[in-house]
Amino acid sequence: MSWKIHALKYAGRNARTRADSFIIDDNHDAPHHMDYFIWVLRKDDQVILVDTGYDATEATARQRPIQMDPRKALASIGLQATDITQVIVTHLHYDHAGGLHLFPNATLHLQEAEMAFATGACMCDHALRAPFTADHICEAVKRVYSGQVVFHQGDGQITEGISVHCIGGHSKGLQAVRVLTDVGWVCLASDAAHYYENFTQKKPFPIVADMDEMLAGFERLYQLASRPELIIPGHDPLVRQYFPVDGPEFVFRLDQGPNQEIPS
Repeated sequence: MSWKIHALKYAGRNARTRADSFIIDDNHDAPHHMDYFIWVLRKDDQVILVDTGYDATEATARQRPIQMDPRKALASIGLQATDITQVIVTHLHYDHAGGLHLFPNATLHLQEAEMAFATGACMCDHALRAPFTADHICEAVKRVYSGQVVFHQGDGQITEGISVHCIGGHSKGLQAVRVLTDVGWVCLASDAAHYYENFTQKKPFPIVADMDEMLAGFERLYQLASRPELIIPGHDPLVRQYFPVDGPEFVFRLDQGPNQEIPS
């Protein structure tokens, strides 16, 4: 049986320009909005959360308000934080791992390379350290010591119909998630592609740990999805246009495919 996928938008940031999203672009001064999502995978009584978002404390610290606590977003589809026993952490940047502490019962699925990156010498460099928050990394380390982390090296199987795949680029251990649905394999790109334009037009995102890996990752996304329209970028507001609302206005159903043609 295939999996259901919901994208839950918990925050948005509109005070941005295209220069914040693309290294190469002809209109860098134009406004360019960003959405923040977490993703829920469900099959029968199995529930897997992909990323945790961040909480009000982090929102205040970074002056990037959230529209709702990720726990409230989950409650809208009938889930409590304590129900979550597995979290796939695509990478340890604040907006993807800033809510680890909100899910105390969860075992984390994380690339070994990401933990090494976030706790190693690279974090002495402010440019590489900026998207991370020390408290979030400490929470991940605590989970290691409590036996609540499963490390993956490259490709890894989570369960039947769900796998993770190390992409790198944006962060050294960034992983995409491949999910079997009724319409084929959906690839949750996370920040391997923040926007459709990143991979369709090969425009690198400005926050990059390894440019070669980022560019190769764009091609890898096409290999992981059954069709290009089943690649889901991590932050693109167009996801809300292309995929149907399912319940509350901030919840979108991804496993039935887009409800309109997506330009390539």
